[in-house]
Amino acid sequence: MASFSERMAPVLVLWLAMCLGATWAVDRGNFKTCDQSAFCKRQRALKPGDSPYRALLETMELTNTRLTLQLINDNNKVRLLLELYRLQGNITRVKINELKPLKPRYEVPDVLIRDPPTEPLSVLSQDESGVVLSLGAESQRVIVSVRPFRLDIMEGHDVLMSLNSRGLLAFEHLRMRKDTRADPEAEKKEEADSADQAEATKEEEEKAEEGMWEETFKSHSDSKPNGPSSISLDFSFPGVEHVYGIPEHADDLKLKTTDNGDPYRLFNLDVFQYELYNPMALYGAVPVMLAHNAQRTTGIFWLNAAETWVDISSNTAGKTVFGKMLDYVQGSSEIPQTDVRWISESGIIDVFIMLGPTPKHVFSQYASLTGTQSFPPLASLGYHQCRWNYNDQEDVRSVDAGFDEYDIPYDFIWLDIEHTDGKRYFTWDPHKFATPKEMLQGLLDKKRKMVAIVDPHIKIDSNYKIHNEIRSRGFYVKNKDGGDYEGWCWPGNAGYPDFTRADMRAWWASMFAYDQYEGSMENLYTWNDMNEPSVFNGPEVTMHKDAVHGDWENRDVHNIYGLYVQMATAEGLVQRSGGVERPFVLTRAFFAGSQRYGAVWTGDNAAEWDHLKISIPMCLSLGLVGISFCGADVGGFFKSPTPELLVRWYQTGAYQPFFRAHAHLDTPRREPWLFGPENTALIREAIRQRYTFLPYWYQQFYHAYRTGEPVMRPLWVEYTQDPATFAVDDEFLIGQNLLVHPVTEEGARGVTAYLPGKEEVWFDIHTFQKHNGAQNLYIPVTMSSIPVFQRGGSIIPRKMRVRRSSSCMEHDPYTLYAALNARGVAEGELYMDDGHTFNYEKKEFIHRRLSFSNNVLSSVNLVPDSHFTTNSWIERIVLIGSSKPAKVTLKTADGIESQLEFDFDASMSVVTVRKPGMNAGADWTVTLE
Repeated sequence: MASFSERMAPVLVLWLAMCLGATWAVDRGNFKTCDQSAFCKRQRALKPGDSPYRALLETMELTNTRLTLQLINDNNKVRLLLELYRLQGNITRVKINELKPLKPRYEVPDVLIRDPPTEPLSVLSQDESGVVLSLGAESQRVIVSVRPFRLDIMEGHDVLMSLNSRGLLAFEHLRMRKDTRADPEAEKKEEADSADQAEATKEEEEKAEEGMWEETFKSHSDSKPNGPSSISLDFSFPGVEHVYGIPEHADDLKLKTTDNGDPYRLFNLDVFQYELYNPMALYGAVPVMLAHNAQRTTGIFWLNAAETWVDISSNTAGKTVFGKMLDYVQGSSEIPQTDVRWISESGIIDVFIMLGPTPKHVFSQYASLTGTQSFPPLASLGYHQCRWNYNDQEDVRSVDAGFDEYDIPYDFIWLDIEHTDGKRYFTWDPHKFATPKEMLQGLLDKKRKMVAIVDPHIKIDSNYKIHNEIRSRGFYVKNKDGGDYEGWCWPGNAGYPDFTRADMRAWWASMFAYDQYEGSMENLYTWNDMNEPSVFNGPEVTMHKDAVHGDWENRDVHNIYGLYVQMATAEGLVQRSGGVERPFVLTRAFFAGSQRYGAVWTGDNAAEWDHLKISIPMCLSLGLVGISFCGADVGGFFKSPTPELLVRWYQTGAYQPFFRAHAHLDTPRREPWLFGPENTALIREAIRQRYTFLPYWYQQFYHAYRTGEPVMRPLWVEYTQDPATFAVDDEFLIGQNLLVHPVTEEGARGVTAYLPGKEEVWFDIHTFQKHNGAQNLYIPVTMSSIPVFQRGGSIIPRKMRVRRSSSCMEHDPYTLYAALNARGVAEGELYMDDGHTFNYEKKEFIHRRLSFSNNVLSSVNLVPDSHFTTNSWIERIVLIGSSKPAKVTLKTADGIESQLEFDFDASMSVVTVRKPGMNAGADWTVTLE
C-alpha cells in the first residue's frame, strides 16, 4: 500500500489490522442489529392485531387511471393518502403517503424506466364496509375494506395476496420536535377522550421518544433533523411456503423465517469477509421478493432506497416433513401461509404487486418497470484474471504471456487500486505504470482487454485535478452543517461525489473521454468498488445518514448511491465511443435497476468450501430480481485455497455468468499454472469449456436483455409444479437447456443431482449418457468431473476451436449439439452479431431457429428484416439420442443437395455429421434417411 499522511496512518493501520487479522471474520459489532436500529426496534415492537387505520370512503375518487382514498389513523388522527393503480401487464401499484406532510417525503427517481402505463379501474360493488374494484382479466379484483383498512387481491375465489391483514401498516408522520400531535384542531375535537387514554398515550410517546430525534451507534451520532419517519406494511401470501429474492444476503435461495432472529436487512454496506447463512446486510439491496407455489408465482417490488428490514413468518415454519404429512393424513384444514413485513426508515410506501401467474410473467412484469439486463460485450462473458494487485506493467506482461505459454484463454486482465498515482482515480502510478497505452496496445494486439478500478471516493488533494473540479463545482456530498462531507478510505481523507445529481453524473461520465482519462484506450473498461459507499471511519463503515444530497439526507437515498455510480460510469464508457460501443462496468453496490448498467459480484468472499457453495444461491437470488450478470471471486478473495478447492471453484465459476478470479493483496499468487501440471490441466479444461459454450452464453444474455428472464436460474423457474425443485440451490439451469451441479464438497467422490421433469431426458454433455427426468441421480466424480447435462429436446451451438481470447474465435465455425427428446424432436437458436457495438439495436444480427423433427434438421431466419453477415460456418452436427441413418443429405437455400459424411456411436446413440460446411447465417436442411 502507498504511504498515508501521518494524520491518517494510525487510523488506517488500525482498520487494515482489523481486516487482515488472523480471525479473517466479520466483526458483527460494527453493524447494527434490529434492536440497535431505533426505527426497526420501534416498528418491530408493534404486534399483529387490529389496525388503527380506517378508510374514509367518502373521500374516494376514481379516475380512468387511479383510485385515491384517504386513510385515518384513529389513534392520532393523522391522515394518509392511498393511491391505487392498475398497470399494464397484470401489475397493481399501491402508494401511501401522508395527506399533508410537513415537508415532502422522498420518492425514488431514476429506477423506473418510464412512468408505468395504466389500465382502467372500475368499481364492481360498494357499501359501507368497503369497495370492490375490477383488475380486468380472469376475474381479478381488489377488495378495499374500511375498518380496519386492508386490501385483498383475489382471482375467482382465491386470495392471491393481502395487505395490512395483520394490521402492521405503520406510518410515522413528520412532525415538529417534541410535538407528536398531528393537528391541534383535530386534537381539540378529541377532548372527549378519557384522561386515562391521554395519559397512556403520553407514556407511550415518552417511551418511543428514544432514538426518534437522535441516535447513537458506537461513537457515531445521527442527528435525525426530521425526526421519526419510518414506514411499515405487511403482506400475506395464502397457500405459499416458498419466498425468494431480496438480495444481497449470504444465505440459502429459499428465504428463512425471521421470527427467532433479526429480519433480513437491506442496507448497502462494506462488510469485511461476511458470515454465511444469516440475514445481515451486504453490498447491495434489491427490494424485490418472489412467492411461489405449484399454482402461481407472484412478486412484490418495494420501491424505497432507505434502510429496510424484511420480516418473514410462516404457519408451517418448523414443521417437519412428517408433521406436514400428519396434518395431511389427519385432514388438517390449515392452509400454508407466508407473511412478510417490510419496514423502511423513511420515504413513502410505493409497492408494485406483480401477479404473474408464472415466473416468466413476473420477470417480464419487473422488467417492464426497471428494465432488463444490459446486453454485455461478448468478451466480458469470457474469463477475467484479477488480483489486488498486479504490480506493474512488467507483471501484467508476464501474466499475459503465462496464459499463452500454458494455452489458457482469457479476455480481461484487471488492475486494482495500486495501479493509480496514490489512490487518485483516473491516474496511473508514474513509476509502475509509466506507459499505460503501450501496455494496453500490447493486450489489444492479442485481442485482449483490461479493466481498471475507479472508486467513488476522491482523495482530497489540491494538486489532484478530479478533486479540484468536483470541489469547485460543488459536487461533493455535504455534511449536516453544509460543508463538504469527508471520510476516510483508501486514499486517506476523501470526499464523496454526489451521484444523485444528474449534473454530477454527466461530469463524471465526461471524465472517461480519451482526452480526459489519460492513458486510456478503447480496450480499457471499468470497475466501481467501494460504492456503498464505504467510509472506513463512518458508522457501520459507511456514510453518516444525516449527510446531505441536495434536498435529501443519505438516509433517504442510501441504497441507490451505488446504482448512480455505475450508471454514470457506464454512460461515460458509452459516450467516449460516440455512443457506438457497449460498456462493461462491474459494481459492488447495487439496487433495483442496476441490471441496466453491467455486472455485479458477491464481494469479499473467502477461500472456504462454504463460500464456494454460497456463490450459487447468491447468484440465483440476484437473477430472480433481474441481475443476471453475477459471479463470485474464483478461489476466494481472502485466504489461500487448497489446490482442490481452487480447481473446484474454477469448475463452478466456468458455469456462472461472470467468471473472474480475484485475490487479496496478502495472499500468495495463484495464477492458474502455479499449482502443478495436473491442476493446471484441470483449470485449463474448465476455462476451455467456458469458451466452447460462449455462443450459448451470449444467446442467453441476448434473451435476458429482451425478456428479463435470468440467465442462471433455479430449477423451479422451469419446473414450476414440481415441489422437489422449490428449495434446490446446489444446482441450477443456464437458460432452459443446461443443468449444472458443481462439485462443492471437499474430497467428494460423488454428487447426487436432481434431474427434473417427468417427461424429460437429460444427457451428460461429456459422455452423452442418457438419464430420465424426475429422479435423483448419483454421479461418481473425479477431480476432472463437472456434472453438466443438456436437456433432451434442445439444440446448443458451441465453438470447439478454443483460442487465446473470445475475439480470436469470432469467425470460427460452430458445432451444433442436438439432444433429442423422447419424441425425437429438438429445438434451439443461433444468435450472433458483432459482439461489441449497439448495432444489434438496428437489427444488425443473425438470429435463427434450429429445429429437428421427422429426421430433418433445419435452420430458419427468426427475424427476416435483420441484416448481418458472418464468415462462420457449421463444421459439425452432433445428434444425441439418435438412431443410425442410412445416409445424411444437406440441402442449401438454392436447392443444391449433397451427401454428408457421418459416424454413428451405437453405444451412445450419437450421430456425428462431419464438415457439412454451410454458412451459419444461411437457410439449410439436413435430412437423415
